[in-house]
Amino acid sequence: MEPICVPARIRIKNLRLRTYIGIKDEEIQHRQDVVINAVIHCHAQAAVQSNLIEDALNYRTICKQIIALVEDQRFALLERLTFELVQVVMSHADVLTAEVEVDKVGALRYSDSVSITQAAWRAAPGAAWQPGWQQIAPGQWVIAD
Repeated sequence: MEPICVPARIRIKNLRLRTYIGIKDEEIQHRQDVVINAVIHCHAQAAVQSNLIEDALNYRTICKQIIALVEDQRFALLERLTFELVQVVMSHADVLTAEVEVDKVGALRYSDSVSITQAAWRAAPGAAWQPGWQQIAPGQWVIAD
């Protein structure tokens, strides 16, 4: 059988956690709700061909790492939390691109939440990863490559 390239997109949706995030005294002293969404791209051909978990990107492991980071650390800024979550996802060599969005629930009066989205990419599995976006048109951005 001829080798095939099978791209996969894994989504972690609405992971609801509590963490210390913010700069006000109340935010520093009390955990707040955050909602995390991640989109992860990887090649899945080995897993498709073998049907073995050992050949798949283990999204459960990634989710556990995200939970541990969020629950065990303190963050002043959403930007920092989001970047550290991107680092967690990109630490897996099979990940080609990652996009992580973190919502801080109740951060602004009259709004459900405020969110920050950050992304990173790598040219090939195992290659060094780069943070970044590329503007393709006014108001339209994609992960840079």
